[in-house]
Amino acid sequence: MKTTFLATTAAAAALLASQAAAFEPESGETIKLMQADWTSMLVDTEILNIILSTYGYDVEKVIADDSARYPGFENGDLTIALETWQTTQDKAFNASVATGKVLDMGELGPQAREDWWYPAYMEEQCPGLPDWTALKDCAEAFSAPETAPKGRYLGAPVSWGGFDEERIEALDLPFEVVHAGTDAAMFAELKAAYERKAPIILWVYKPHWAPSVYEGSFVEFPAYEDACYSDPSWGVNPDMAYDCGKPQGWIKKMAWAEGEEIWPCAYEITRNFTMDADEVGQLVYEVDVEGRDVDEVAMEWATENESKWREWAACAAD
Repeated sequence: MKTTFLATTAAAAALLASQAAAFEPESGETIKLMQADWTSMLVDTEILNIILSTYGYDVEKVIADDSARYPGFENGDLTIALETWQTTQDKAFNASVATGKVLDMGELGPQAREDWWYPAYMEEQCPGLPDWTALKDCAEAFSAPETAPKGRYLGAPVSWGGFDEERIEALDLPFEVVHAGTDAAMFAELKAAYERKAPIILWVYKPHWAPSVYEGSFVEFPAYEDACYSDPSWGVNPDMAYDCGKPQGWIKKMAWAEGEEIWPCAYEITRNFTMDADEVGQLVYEVDVEGRDVDEVAMEWATENESKWREWAACAAD
């Protein structure tokens, strides 16, 4: 089965490349695509890899921490990233763009939300939900042996940021954060808990398949404003920042600014690269739930949507 997949993938890649043979890349230098540790980023990045490689660009995928990416982009060690989420990276992203060394390449398409999420069955044990204040009185319903009597909040990998420890302290919530090692491990734990109707509250984000497959809700914290993160006097706790939920909003693409002079067509393709939320959720579902290989899912998308990305790459057809 694996051999068949590899043969099919190679054949599809060869066909796509043969159809773009007339284009000459502006440079033989390597375009370094950032890979992070969540599935939608992995699939999106592989799709862009397929597109750029089809047109003869030399491409390398480079693993980088989400929150620590910015020096790499500012000095050219990283070239392009397709997903920068406002929910956790707003301030860092805008600061990096302000240096002039990084480009805002426009929105990917979906609108992002990520925050604390719980399955609907937990409302029986914590009936005040989704109001965040309910967690003050029913934290023990979410506890685990290592946190009892405090609740256990399953956070994302540490590299994602998100300020959950600060949020717990600022809102005086009787919870402890336990960080998942990987994105996959976090959602595997959700799946196992949901099937047993076991207590769980965790970091969930969308676009993603989980909020569609599982019945549940995001906790409604005080609505985010910029001042919540920067001005301790803002909000319900006059002495501490982060007394609100995470921001919601865009998912943007970013790139090393000097790279546009080296690979102008590749940058145009990246600016044109867009997905919708349902599309992203389905791609992630194919990998995370159906157990398919990222490369296989990406190549299938590229094959089925060739007319779409050929339009993105109009500069390569001139």
